[in-house]
Amino acid sequence: MHALSSLDFAALVFFLLSWFGYHVLLELTGLGERGLNRMMNDYRYTWMEQMVVRENRIVDSTLTSSLQNGTAFFASTSLVALGGVVTLFRSTDTAVTIFADLPLGLPTTREAWEIKVIGLAIIFIYAFFKFAWSYRLFNYVVILVGAVPVLTVSNKEEARVAARRAAALNVVAGKHFNRGQRAFFFALAYLGWFVSAYILFLTTAGVFLVMWRRQFTSDARRALLDPTSSETEI
Repeated sequence: MHALSSLDFAALVFFLLSWFGYHVLLELTGLGERGLNRMMNDYRYTWMEQMVVRENRIVDSTLTSSLQNGTAFFASTSLVALGGVVTLFRSTDTAVTIFADLPLGLPTTREAWEIKVIGLAIIFIYAFFKFAWSYRLFNYVVILVGAVPVLTVSNKEEARVAARRAAALNVVAGKHFNRGQRAFFFALAYLGWFVSAYILFLTTAGVFLVMWRRQFTSDARRALLDPTSSETEI
């Protein structure tokens, strides 16, 4: 008998297609051009363009450091979460019984539980690599910011090219950070599978819709389009 049922396979495929489909729609299609992430990328370029005309760049260094610190926090959280996942292997029998007794919970085998735990571990490992690489890239951004020459009459083009190079790497660092954070969100959806495949369908659809709304219909996006708006998202 297979460890996973046909329903489990269907729910897992739905989960993976939703994650990959969101990635494709947001990063590889024209629709993503209207998303919140892409709009913020434009501001990353604006930030670097403004930096060129500032002789004192303490503010820029501080802002870049704050991005690094936030990324380091999520990288550390990924390792903590991974450690928690590892401990699930030590209490498999108890956990299987508890989750089966939950509302909508379905009986599962030890093999199926361990497969689900391994899947969750893979998600957090992926998230850690994304956050760790993003942290490294933000470190490179700091170096590029320091390499941007002070704007003078004779080096305008050189300074602007250097600033755009720093902005481009800033965008790449932000892209990998977003992918790591996306893994966290879908990890929350994945937890539904520990209860039952039916819950995984619901949690995956819920996470997808919430992330989609924040990218394309949220108050944060409307604030960028219309700065006079006084509404804020909770």
